[in-house]
Amino acid sequence: MTVANQKGGVGKTTTTVNIAAALASAGLHVLVIDIDPQGNASTALGVPHHADIDSIYDVLINDFSMADVVASCPDIDNLYCAPATIHLAGAEIELVSLVAREQRLRRAIDEYVKHREQAGEPRLDFIFIDCPPSLGLLTVNAFCAANEVMIPIQCEYYALEGLSQLLKNIEMIQKHLNSDLVVSTILLTMYDGRTNLAAHVAADVRQHFPNQVLQALIPRSVRISEAPSYQQTVMTYDPSSTGALSYLEAAAEIAER
Repeated sequence: MTVANQKGGVGKTTTTVNIAAALASAGLHVLVIDIDPQGNASTALGVPHHADIDSIYDVLINDFSMADVVASCPDIDNLYCAPATIHLAGAEIELVSLVAREQRLRRAIDEYVKHREQAGEPRLDFIFIDCPPSLGLLTVNAFCAANEVMIPIQCEYYALEGLSQLLKNIEMIQKHLNSDLVVSTILLTMYDGRTNLAAHVAADVRQHFPNQVLQALIPRSVRISEAPSYQQTVMTYDPSSTGALSYLEAAAEIAER
């Protein structure tokens, strides 16, 4: 499942790591692939991602095996992360001249799944790909590698404007590169129940996408924002906070689907 939205600051990384953590705490085997050069998902999962670490960059550009870069998350069992390093910032340009540039991530994931099987490791139940806030070649790789797209939408007016552009791009990917891709899940984030605007945006999105929008809403929450500074997800940082409970609810919905 690729978590994408070309608008920045809508809660892509926060959603990726917290839903992954919630599913892993329930006993599922979950891999997070961080392809955002900022590496925030790697930070939140407590996985080192300084420049000297072998990362998803080496997988995409230098043909490393994904098994060489995947690390276990220290706080939660069954949760793994392929970290991103700052080298990814130049990967967009480097990918341009490579053979089968849109399919490199997909191929790496397929090989990794086979490797786990041969090594007798448990099958992965979920793979989440955290995208950069742009629609470049890294995001295209993520779309080509996934079966489903999850779009976090901030409950603010501009959120809907960016959505139509994103859906157009996904349509192009479906037509030319990955016909299996579907937008399966939309999650409303940063919901502030005190404002009319948030309620309007939420109602609007639900009206347009009745089958995709999860019932769970993610509220604005200090705890969710604080967790990454302790290199944790909100699941381990404050499991009883409203933020953690909302993400648990969203994860349960995704698992049921």
